[in-house]
Amino acid sequence: MRLLLFLVFTTIASGASSQKYYLFIGSYTDSGSKGIYVYTFDASTGRAAFVSNTTGVVNPSFLSVSPAGNFVYACTETRKANAGSISAFSFNRENGSLKFINKQSSGGDNPVYVSVHKNGKWVVCGNYTGGSLAALPINKDGSLSPAAQVIKHTGKSVDSLRQDRSHVHSTIFSPDYRHLYVPDLGLDKVMIYKFSEQAALPLSPAKQQFVRTVDGSGPRHVAFHPNGKYTYVAEEMGGFVDVYKSKNDTLQQVQRIAAHPLETKGPFGSADIHTSPDGRFLYVTNRAKENNIAIFSINQTTGKLTTVGYESTRGEVPRNFIIEPSGKYVLIANQASGNIVIFKRNVQTGLLQATGEEIKVPEVSCLQMLKK
Repeated sequence: MRLLLFLVFTTIASGASSQKYYLFIGSYTDSGSKGIYVYTFDASTGRAAFVSNTTGVVNPSFLSVSPAGNFVYACTETRKANAGSISAFSFNRENGSLKFINKQSSGGDNPVYVSVHKNGKWVVCGNYTGGSLAALPINKDGSLSPAAQVIKHTGKSVDSLRQDRSHVHSTIFSPDYRHLYVPDLGLDKVMIYKFSEQAALPLSPAKQQFVRTVDGSGPRHVAFHPNGKYTYVAEEMGGFVDVYKSKNDTLQQVQRIAAHPLETKGPFGSADIHTSPDGRFLYVTNRAKENNIAIFSINQTTGKLTTVGYESTRGEVPRNFIIEPSGKYVLIANQASGNIVIFKRNVQTGLLQATGEEIKVPEVSCLQMLKK
């Protein structure tokens, strides 16, 4: 009997622990933010609690956590001329504190996205203003070496104000980490690179070097279906989602669908995009006049989207959001209003309902989670 009770309580405790996460919050520091914030998030209650924050870090606008969870990498000195960098931090999982290790040049102005390869040996970042991407080696102690490879995009597109040159907006690894997808808002292209993790220069042109989006659409972020068969691209300027079927390392477009009601007039400002963990729904945040999140159902046979509805983000300029790994909650970061709103997600319908829980962080720009 005692053994049975022990196993029951152990199972319960394990289940409770599996629902607890560290929440990392990136921000711009121009309006009073202290930099990177660490909270805990409990998926059994939907509540967050403050743990720690950094000091002296300038504009850590986007974050990425190492596969082992012991390091955090941040785009820093963003929006600062000739000063873009990637900073490395060690993370103490016992007390939830971050410690600065070092930083290296991002290879261009205004880094806005950073990704860590699954082997924990490479960081890849994208520089929006600089129109470039860079691959930086990670040392055993988590520190960064100078960029081993910097690739600069050239060209322009139809909008003379926003597309007069390349603007790399994200650097996102494919689910198998063999490719890197690089939406370039300035070129109206999603560039595709092969990533060879053992090579000194890991990036090379892929079999399909790019997909071209509609003129003036401004591709921003990419999301993948959990089954690996479908790829989704959020157009920042066009306000649409492009749906591609993935096969033999190539993308074939199968749909382009609006991320807003058709009667809505631009300019648009679609931002982040993610699929639900079960692959049944896709979500896209819309800024500009909308300040909402679009909800789509995903056809599991074709990957095509059907609009389910829209939910207010309860704030202004919803830049980034994250779906809690179990799929029960969605946390949305509203940059201009400085609030992170916690929504309960109906896993059957995909719809969202605000829980009344919020986190206040000035100019919040990025959310990442790590299981405790």
